[in-house]
Amino acid sequence: MPEAPVVEIRNLSEHVDETVSVLGWVEHVRTHGKVGFVVVRDGTGIVQGVFVRKALSDDVWQAHEETPQESTVRMTGRVKADPRSPGGHELQVEDYRVLSRADDYPIQPKEHGVDFLLDHRHLWLRSKLQRAGLRVRAEVEQAIHDFFYERGFVRIDTPILTGSIGEHAGTLFETDYFGRPAFLAQTGQLYVEAACPAFRKVYCFGPTFRAEKSKTRRHLTEFWMVEPEVAFADSDENMRLQEAFVCYLVERALERCSEELEMLERDTAPLERVKAPFPRLDYGEAVERLRARGHDIEWGDDLGAPDEVALTEDFDRPVFVYNYPKQAKAFYMKENPDDPRTVLCDDLLAPEGYGEIIGGSQREDDLDKLLARIREEGLPEEAYGWYLDLRRYGTFPHSGFGLGLERTVAWITGRHHIRELIPFPRLMNRLDP
Repeated sequence: MPEAPVVEIRNLSEHVDETVSVLGWVEHVRTHGKVGFVVVRDGTGIVQGVFVRKALSDDVWQAHEETPQESTVRMTGRVKADPRSPGGHELQVEDYRVLSRADDYPIQPKEHGVDFLLDHRHLWLRSKLQRAGLRVRAEVEQAIHDFFYERGFVRIDTPILTGSIGEHAGTLFETDYFGRPAFLAQTGQLYVEAACPAFRKVYCFGPTFRAEKSKTRRHLTEFWMVEPEVAFADSDENMRLQEAFVCYLVERALERCSEELEMLERDTAPLERVKAPFPRLDYGEAVERLRARGHDIEWGDDLGAPDEVALTEDFDRPVFVYNYPKQAKAFYMKENPDDPRTVLCDDLLAPEGYGEIIGGSQREDDLDKLLARIREEGLPEEAYGWYLDLRRYGTFPHSGFGLGLERTVAWITGRHHIRELIPFPRLMNRLDP
């Protein structure tokens, strides 16, 4: 007799009252007298197999009783619609084979410490909450590409190894590059700026690296960032693009990840209020608000995480803080013509305690001013010769920003720590697995 066809669990609704097989991994097994249940996951969904003792051989019954968690199985049975079952369908099991046993699986249905779980991250990925968070991440990543594709942006893949510094020299990972120093890229921004005259609207999306000795819930040493750059766009247009972008990502997650957000127990009401326009606070106004709340901050200081949280408490959606002091920001940001002490930049702060998810600015397009800033920062001028060429040969106003993927997904999912929103987190004390 031929074997039943293998189908993906997500397609079981197309096979009601048919006998099919599913291939997957056992989430749990339970038995009540002469009826047993095995829940199987195949990566597209989960389904419960119902084992009736009198209808099965001794071998099949015994195999189901003795299957360890996470063993690989082939489960065959008739598909029945049942809204009470996981996934809305179940299999009335006719045959069951253990293809690979997972004896002594380390992660059991009990509480484990975070260090233990991170040591076993290669296995922890399989748990339902981790799967839910990473599915939201995948949807947000796809939404990022869709947003820019629909608006005529060209994706530019930027190098990971670079001789140029994008942010702060103190947070660089340095390596030897055939006898000369090279760095893991902190940003792809300088390179997408170079692509702007070729394509007008561009973006890059990939891993970036910061050697920050930070152990907060908002920091990773390797994280993913999307960085668009737009020719002939000023700082105001840049903020409007950020608004549209963030609204698009949130709407997409609400539309396509409702099951995952429910599993993560995310209250979606705050996300549903994320609509443009977003409030805007001039940096000076932000400092006044913080001082009124008792924060120890002076004009010229950068905002810390507690400051960002406090500024969002009065609003029900993300908040822009714009035009920071020059001394607090990167060398490439354009001097504010209305107040040369400041630069035309913005940070977008997510509500609910998640803080900065975007940093953006209009770029300095004046060669002399850009060169002066590079010298002020003590950066190696020779490493930026190609970057300065962009101002020598057809300079133009342009703006862009960087959105941190893990922080954004943490906010959307309501997870406390961004380490759960990347498959294999890199932290100060963690390089494995």
